[in-house]
Amino acid sequence: MSATTAVPAAIPRKLGPLQFVGYAAGDAANNLAFSMTSFFLLIYYTDVVGISAAAAGTLFLVIRLWDGFADIFAGRTVDRTMTRWGKFRPFFLFAGPPVLLLSVATFTLPGQVSGSGAKLLVAYLTYGLLGLAYSLVNIPYGSLAAAMTQQPGERAKLASFRMIGTALTTIMLAFVVSPQIQQYKGDPDGFQRSLMITTAIFAVAGIALYLFLFATARESVQRDVEQVSARQSFATLKGNKPLIMLCLASLAFLTALFSLQTVQVYYARDVLGNANLLTALTVLSVGAIFVVAPLVPRLVRAIGKKTAFLSFGGIGLLAGVGIAVSPPSTPWVSMTFFGIMGVSTAGLNTLMWALEADTVEYGEWKTGVRTEGITYALFSFTRKLGQAVGGAVAAYAIALGGYAGGAAVQDETALNAIRYASGLIPVVFILIGMLIFFRYPLTEQTFTTMVAETQARRLAQQ
Repeated sequence: MSATTAVPAAIPRKLGPLQFVGYAAGDAANNLAFSMTSFFLLIYYTDVVGISAAAAGTLFLVIRLWDGFADIFAGRTVDRTMTRWGKFRPFFLFAGPPVLLLSVATFTLPGQVSGSGAKLLVAYLTYGLLGLAYSLVNIPYGSLAAAMTQQPGERAKLASFRMIGTALTTIMLAFVVSPQIQQYKGDPDGFQRSLMITTAIFAVAGIALYLFLFATARESVQRDVEQVSARQSFATLKGNKPLIMLCLASLAFLTALFSLQTVQVYYARDVLGNANLLTALTVLSVGAIFVVAPLVPRLVRAIGKKTAFLSFGGIGLLAGVGIAVSPPSTPWVSMTFFGIMGVSTAGLNTLMWALEADTVEYGEWKTGVRTEGITYALFSFTRKLGQAVGGAVAAYAIALGGYAGGAAVQDETALNAIRYASGLIPVVFILIGMLIFFRYPLTEQTFTTMVAETQARRLAQQ
């Protein structure tokens, strides 16, 4: 355990444009693997590999729970790491490429083996390894924001740029993959070849993005303890009420989001009758980030993070009901509500990252030790749990509705199950998240006081 001796600067240095763009590039690289699985892995398993929707739902639940524990492992790995490149940046060099290569394997190897049992086993292995590798790059990436700046406005900007990186990647995925789904409907072999080539190209692009993040990121926030012990890591979590409440609320919100993401492709192809409409739905829902993300720092200054968070949740309730009841004969109505849901999820996701960084300060204020890694790992654990529950609930819902993988036409019960999984399941979980977050205690005034007291304590010790 070693301590730094630098005196904190009186006026924290602001981040430059390249650092914001580089941070956005990092999440763009992450989502070449993460969003690819969130949007398209279920349809790959059901329509190409031949795994039933129910079996795929169980797979999602098991592997994404595994991913959550992998996050805790990654958080501890980060907390005890310190190199000449910093605590977080080395992971982008050494864990980034394996993530992207395992994404290729996840969308290739299960379709190359024969026998239903063998296919399922390979699916578990490839997706499980992808989750472990992703944790080793995503936990350092998410933790990096708290180490780059302590200014709330700068952190809100980092969160906004992160969401812009996510949005650009997700929209690109829709434009690239959706036509493949329509073109190769009923041709699993053709779809398999196309996905293998697509994910290989994404791997090359993603490695370049990780290198750009490594080159532009800087860890500037002082830490008194560089290599954190396991006892110190978990001590900062104990009593961190803002982090626990944020995790619980985020679990509910993300269950809603991933339920919708998992079946959105089915909604376009089967409910609306055209897989190419997935591109329009994605542009409307994800494209809202470009409007909302730049406004979030202003909202934070005007009404605070908590009020803004709850407001975006209320917008999501309206959108979920609209998606569930929109008549398939008028696609523009559904598209409108997908756009409204995009406003909700863009605001919620952007604020989550800024709120998580604030809980790091709370933990240091309470214990004197900065533990970005384990703090972000616990937060990410709940995100993975939300992904697990949301994906599994959506898959089980369409399975109960009688969805038949590979069928040209689905019956009315299956179509209704897809609509309800897209709209009503999100409504239930968004409402739960709002009720939890209503009692979130960390206000802007409290945050400012905490940072000032931590700074004064550090100066007194020196």
